[in-house]
Amino acid sequence: MSFTYPVELKHIFISPGHNYFGKPKDGPGEHPTVDVAEAQARAGRGLVGDRYFGVPAHYDAQITFIAWEVFAALQAEFKRPDLSPILTRRNVVLAGAALNQLIGQEFSLDFGDHGVSFLGAKPCNPCAWLDAMLEPGAHAFLRGRGGLRARILTDGLLRRGPATLHTAVPLDLSAAAAPIARPRLP
Repeated sequence: MSFTYPVELKHIFISPGHNYFGKPKDGPGEHPTVDVAEAQARAGRGLVGDRYFGVPAHYDAQITFIAWEVFAALQAEFKRPDLSPILTRRNVVLAGAALNQLIGQEFSLDFGDHGVSFLGAKPCNPCAWLDAMLEPGAHAFLRGRGGLRARILTDGLLRRGPATLHTAVPLDLSAAAAPIARPRLP
């Protein structure tokens, strides 16, 4: 059985270098991050032109996603509509999907004339840099909902705009901005 959901790729961010090394008090690096209309995804490699393209240590993070709903909730929580999702350093800002529910699942994004397939590998946990780049408290706010690290399974072109998400599991879209449910210890 297959489930489909209308989604929107609101942003696709590519950066040739990593800006968040060391301690936040020392400030970020100076590599540009570009919001592109399209990006080439390569199976097993990543996004062409991105800092992690072909880096074996980032096998489970060939591409990273953050939910637009989570980012909008962060803007509302801190009363900061001026914040930009570019500061999260995730590759794709996706509206209309409950990303935490795709951990361990294969899914694809269909653009009408082509598609790209992924495997949701693990959560994209936030780091302390988010307090410096977004707002103090952003790190804590994003725990459990910092995004999704994924493997790219097929070559293809990601394109900003509407798409259809296909998955074998039903998604609870009302939970798109909710943190990962953590098991309670006895």
